[in-house]
Amino acid sequence: MRRVTQNVLGDASVLRVVEVDVPVPGPTEILVEVHAAGVNPVDWKVRAGGGVLGTPPFTVGWELSGVVAATGAGVTRFAVGDEVFGMPRFPGEAAAYAEYVTGPARQFALKPLNLSHEQAGGLALAGLTAWQVLVETAGVLEGQRVLIPAAAGGVGHLAVQIAKARGAYVIGTASAPKHDFVRSLGADEVHDHRQADVYGSVKDVDVAVATVAGQIPQLAATLGPEGALIALNGADAEAATGAGGVFLLAEPDRAGLEHLTALVLDGRLTVHVDRVFPLDQAARAHELGEQGHTTGKLVLVPQLDTA
Repeated sequence: MRRVTQNVLGDASVLRVVEVDVPVPGPTEILVEVHAAGVNPVDWKVRAGGGVLGTPPFTVGWELSGVVAATGAGVTRFAVGDEVFGMPRFPGEAAAYAEYVTGPARQFALKPLNLSHEQAGGLALAGLTAWQVLVETAGVLEGQRVLIPAAAGGVGHLAVQIAKARGAYVIGTASAPKHDFVRSLGADEVHDHRQADVYGSVKDVDVAVATVAGQIPQLAATLGPEGALIALNGADAEAATGAGGVFLLAEPDRAGLEHLTALVLDGRLTVHVDRVFPLDQAARAHELGEQGHTTGKLVLVPQLDTA
């Protein structure tokens, strides 16, 4: 099978496709034939800096959608042929940029029937991040004011929808051409992130989600007396703690995946796919993602359908 890997740290050019053996699922694991794998900022950060994976060789990628090809001993949740999505092994190596992936069965869920594999492939990591921030950490309630920078991005566009599903008043930031898109997701206010004082008129926020690194002081200034600040970038962890906030790193969670599925099936959550790339163009996907202009998600597929 084919897998994207790297032997050194560096820019997107270090990514290359190699042929490796199909992995064998261990006890309580499943083997998934990957139909789509999401591309996320953590991917290019680890590619460049190593992060928790340390020194290459390794393969990045942590969210995927596909079909169960085999089950390991003791698996009862899935059978061969089931369509599933998930975020296995994070933050350890999941190697989702590949044609086949193994992972713990209980870190997957059945794919929502009303999402394509490309959409579901971009849901698990970004969606669990948004869910764990807004629901499990902040406990967003109806009528609360939620501030989501980069509201058109991978995590951001899902967070807007989840916050609205909770009944929140959602304030987002995005470039002016993306304002209509963010409003279509349910945002009540959208501010131009290119304005120097983008947060100047935003006050009494109950929950501010630091989706973009380096904005902790500005976001903290928008909070009401009991407001919560949650950082998603490790670079912001110390600053967030100093401002009375917290740093969150998403965790694999079957229950969270099933909550996301329920929202999708109910028509309150969907995944916008900006671009789809074949595995051998993973470097192009990284280069595009690092520019910071993506609307929704970037996704890799084993092979583009050119029919």
